[in-house]
Amino acid sequence: MPQEQEDACCTRKQCPHTYSETQGLESAQVFESTEETVLPSSHPIMPGILEEAPAARILNTPQGPQSEYTSSTTISATSLSKSDESSSSQEEEDSSSTPSDTENVPRDPLDEKVALLVNFLLLKYQMKESVTKTDMLHFVIREYKDHFPEIILRASERMEMIFGLDLKEVDPISHSYVLLIKLGLTYDGMLSGEGGMPKTGILILILGVIFMKGNCATEEEVWEVLNVTGIYSGQKHFIFGDPTKLITKELVQEKYLKYQQVPNSDPARYEFLWGPRAHAETTKMKVLEFVAKVHGTDPSSFPSQYEEALKDEEERAQAKAAASPGATAMAGASSSATSSIYSDP
Repeated sequence: MPQEQEDACCTRKQCPHTYSETQGLESAQVFESTEETVLPSSHPIMPGILEEAPAARILNTPQGPQSEYTSSTTISATSLSKSDESSSSQEEEDSSSTPSDTENVPRDPLDEKVALLVNFLLLKYQMKESVTKTDMLHFVIREYKDHFPEIILRASERMEMIFGLDLKEVDPISHSYVLLIKLGLTYDGMLSGEGGMPKTGILILILGVIFMKGNCATEEEVWEVLNVTGIYSGQKHFIFGDPTKLITKELVQEKYLKYQQVPNSDPARYEFLWGPRAHAETTKMKVLEFVAKVHGTDPSSFPSQYEEALKDEEERAQAKAAASPGATAMAGASSSATSSIYSDP
């Protein structure tokens, strides 16, 4: 093989040694960011609807093992802060004489493989390439191949819940996979030709908050949920960058969100609504299904939203049927027939 082709092939497939050495730091950052960006199942988007803690119900839900990610990462911001506070004094005492215990505790090797696989999948997504089971086993999972089902499940759920991407198997024979943006959305927040992380996850979360709050959520309500997931106004996030700019400017410019002043508010307060592009590309039912999965339950657990989503589905179906060529032709024929009946002989 010519040297140029060999180099291109190595770049495209990320040779094992090159991948593991150059991606280590970024993989650690992805791991820490995905661990810190927790899902708000312990802080329901609609407080009071789910009386029982979702994590206690997960093993009994229809999703079964698909809910593993929810149970393993839904840690509330409150519990994290309390844990930090309770251990801070002890850490201060220990740090003066001995190294921190956490520095000597090895990370779970499966967690590391999940983080590496997430990073590998993100790289493939950025390069617009599919990925095969063979790729994942050879370049990432290696000696842990017996744990492949668990590792790919956990990685795919992080891709879904945090980055808003679905890992789909497109060829069951070659076990080839592609990453697709969830819920029919077409924008991932990544500028063409530049690096960065997909930002669809935060968009889906905000669309969910808006719908669950009656199709209009105040800025305070949106930030309340984002704070629980580890995203704060004024703090740059490794995955989402400047979150305030992202949700009040970029997603508004892309017409996924509307950001407007609450009528008659003084001092001025602001609220979020779905933008026209959100209405065009996704549905209330798809967003409700995502919210239900975050909470470890099913859409019917939210009766009023479920009824509204069903009505929205029916209206969309009727509008689609009315706009179809067959319906248009039938309407035209009916109109012509009616005109001929009432026309002069």
